[in-house]
Amino acid sequence: MALLEVSGLEVRYGGIHALRGVSFTVDEGHVVALIGGNGAGKTTTLRAISGLVRPSKGTVRFAGTDITTLAPHKIVARGLSHAPEGRGIFANLTVGENLEIGSYLRRDRAAVAKDRDHALSLFPRLKERLAQNAGTLSGGEQQMLAIARALVARPRLLLLDEPSLGLAPQMVQLIFKIVKTIAAEGTTILLVEQNAHMALAVAHTGHVLEVGTLVTSGPARELAADDAIRKAYLGVH
Repeated sequence: MALLEVSGLEVRYGGIHALRGVSFTVDEGHVVALIGGNGAGKTTTLRAISGLVRPSKGTVRFAGTDITTLAPHKIVARGLSHAPEGRGIFANLTVGENLEIGSYLRRDRAAVAKDRDHALSLFPRLKERLAQNAGTLSGGEQQMLAIARALVARPRLLLLDEPSLGLAPQMVQLIFKIVKTIAAEGTTILLVEQNAHMALAVAHTGHVLEVGTLVTSGPARELAADDAIRKAYLGVH
């Protein structure tokens, strides 16, 4: 069953037509990858879904409810979390305080503590740095914190925007291993990722965006084997 339904989504930034009639679904329990070059509209798609930009046309339905015009905090309260491109952590707050912000809408404190402990079990490095200012973490640790903070909200759907951006190869491998673990535990994931090879390796389904238009969709394994996709996005010639 589709947990997320995006229909005819259009976004404009002034005179720039950033998204043009984008439609796709994300099934419950699946990992879906959005791939494409710089400026394709991947980040804009996630921002439109999570309420950070308002579409000029189209609808976003989450768990059967139209959330297109809801404020971002109300979308979070419904079970959709967004770990943004650039991580968006609060550099002057500690790691622990950043995690608290992730759960600010929740009142079930015992369950929050349990979810926080679970997030820290996925990212042991953060557990060692709870009292450390987030701005002093390495890039990879900041990415871990962005994902952990989103998880503490206990999302049904996690939006991940460029989790491997700017990270060393070893850290990229670790981040994607954790993404697979999160998915295996039942969280649905919509993944935007420049590293198309890694994204398609963990996804069930893939969608390819070009200049704001969705041009190809299919099972991730088939997209990864498609010669045109391999040449354009996987660096295979």
